[in-house]
Amino acid sequence: MSTQHFDTLIIGAGLSGIGTAVHLHKGHPERSLAIIERRERLGGTWDLFRYPGIRSDSDMASFGYRFKPWDSNKVLADGPSIRRYIAETAQENGLLEKIQYGLKIVESNWCSDSQRWLLTAQKTDTGETEHFTCKFLINCSGYYNYDAGYRPSFPGEENFRGQIIHPQAWPEDLDYAGKRVLVIGSGATAVTVVPTMARTAAHVTMLQRSPSYVFSLPDTDKMAKLLRRFLPQKLVYRLVRGRNIAFQRGLYLACRRWPRMMRRFLLSHVARQVGPDFDMRHFTPRYMPWDERLCAVPDGDLFVALREKRASMVTDHIDTFTEQGVRLKSGDEIQADIIVTATGLNLQMLGGMELKIDGETTPLNRQMTYKGALVENIPNFMWVFGYTNAPWTLKSDIAGRYLCRLFDYMDQRGLAVVTPRDAQGNATDDGILDTLQSGYVQRGKACLPRQGRKGPWRVLMHYGKDKKALLEHPVDDGCLEFQGVYSAVTEAESGPLASAA
Repeated sequence: MSTQHFDTLIIGAGLSGIGTAVHLHKGHPERSLAIIERRERLGGTWDLFRYPGIRSDSDMASFGYRFKPWDSNKVLADGPSIRRYIAETAQENGLLEKIQYGLKIVESNWCSDSQRWLLTAQKTDTGETEHFTCKFLINCSGYYNYDAGYRPSFPGEENFRGQIIHPQAWPEDLDYAGKRVLVIGSGATAVTVVPTMARTAAHVTMLQRSPSYVFSLPDTDKMAKLLRRFLPQKLVYRLVRGRNIAFQRGLYLACRRWPRMMRRFLLSHVARQVGPDFDMRHFTPRYMPWDERLCAVPDGDLFVALREKRASMVTDHIDTFTEQGVRLKSGDEIQADIIVTATGLNLQMLGGMELKIDGETTPLNRQMTYKGALVENIPNFMWVFGYTNAPWTLKSDIAGRYLCRLFDYMDQRGLAVVTPRDAQGNATDDGILDTLQSGYVQRGKACLPRQGRKGPWRVLMHYGKDKKALLEHPVDDGCLEFQGVYSAVTEAESGPLASAA
């Protein structure tokens, strides 16, 4: 049985995986590197989702890579553009030949004797098994189940004569022109799908059990557009990126510190957009801002569709599906030809991979994260998990840069293994996202890592503090256990049989 060996192996060729690979390839070109991707193309989220209007929910100046300026004036980019951006990054940095497609990692086992990971992969087309070994493993597979989104069952749905579609499995040939569309949901996907489909559908109705906070962002960054006429592209990108990061952080902190004031501000913003005759009950959540993520819409396109009566909103609960649509608890009926269940995601850690140490399963939800990057008690392993209150990529960027610092430190001292250890009993019963009330978090929080009481074990969701902790604080802070190279290890002993023993 042949086994491919690499110094570093990254799982996932999406935004995080490619960004992390760039940092490692530049910072440590001497280390052999591979990227394993279960799909047949790179892009991750931005290749999987194909629903109408798919786009970023963060501005691209801060959502894009720090090292590769986003060269468009569009603030929120569409999915295909983001995928092209990721592909360009991989090509420009010589990473395309390092990606192996169509392989799902089903098990990763750390062998203390050989100081290596043994990975078992399954070919997605044939089911055949392949094996890899590596010295350091990085998981960039995201946080949700790629196979299926969250799809609750509805009473009577078998009676509906039209099509029922989940955005995560969007049919490429779906023709909705001139048809009545019902979108069930109130989150980022729903507020994206509704105005886009409303351009050609007969009418689109957005049905929600409870509203979300929605705010408008300009579709074009006029300041960036002006500055590009006079200043170098990289300088403009740095200025705009810094401005946007500061604005996002300020908005989040203001919502946390003055929730009632920010609630009034956000709702007044919507009221101006939809006009005086609109029922603001549909945009008035029961919770305070940032108890769940805010939803951004470019140039208020959702509000425009509502004003122009191409779309409408209903806040109610479903009683049952009917042959022609949906009957609500209020007794009202909504007729539809197509029903879109924008009901969310299913959380899944590590892409469903089983994590083992010396053959013993090590559940992620029993460990804490170290500086939101490494994982307690798991040797030579990084888990890239971005921000929920800021662009995901900000965290994956500094995590990749931190890993280069860590490798430098270990190489200079002849160290082979690093393992975060908690010697002070910092673990709590709280998960790392327990403060978020979003449905997908509440459904899946039991699978998330634990939150620590203090120090490197507490997940801060704070870019400025994380940046200092990862890029400025000493690498050896007393919470990392280091080991040198185990002298008994030879190339012959470090094969799959030795690793699995």
